[in-house]
Amino acid sequence: MTEMKLRGEIEPNMELAEKLYPEILRSILDYTKYCDEQGDKDNTEYKKLEKKFHDLTNKDMSVYNLREWWEEEGAEVLAFRIALPDAVKLPDINREELNEIVRRVATFDIVEGLSFKAQFNSHLDVYYHTFLKLNFKKYKPIIFQAQRDENRKYFEYEMDEISELLWEGGMIKEEGQG
Repeated sequence: MTEMKLRGEIEPNMELAEKLYPEILRSILDYTKYCDEQGDKDNTEYKKLEKKFHDLTNKDMSVYNLREWWEEEGAEVLAFRIALPDAVKLPDINREELNEIVRRVATFDIVEGLSFKAQFNSHLDVYYHTFLKLNFKKYKPIIFQAQRDENRKYFEYEMDEISELLWEGGMIKEEGQG
């Protein structure tokens, strides 16, 4: 199945992520080296790093583990997740866009080559799950996972069933919207 291009407001901003990525990765590795050599018991350097990244991205850095990244996905993926702008809340997502987002979450597209997108395409899951959570009332991560029915047999929703569950639940409206 071919990937459908989404509106710019929905599509992950890989260009900005690629621009910010080298500085963020270098800063993470420099901070790690600093801690290995001198420690950071009072978190002074950690706070500086958080502020630097917040200033670069306008993101809440408390959701990222800047100190012990090696216990998670590694410095490269952490730098990518920080560099990638957050998903946004939109009032007018159409059914085709929802179907494409569900397809991207439910399938694993291999992007060939050495490009930035190819390198990090498999790490866009958090972005898309966040987008769905921000925009659809019935979103729960479990709808993408194997579940048990009333007879305790395992099943998984098909992509069109996931889209239908989300669509029927409606979009989350901003305050003041009807």
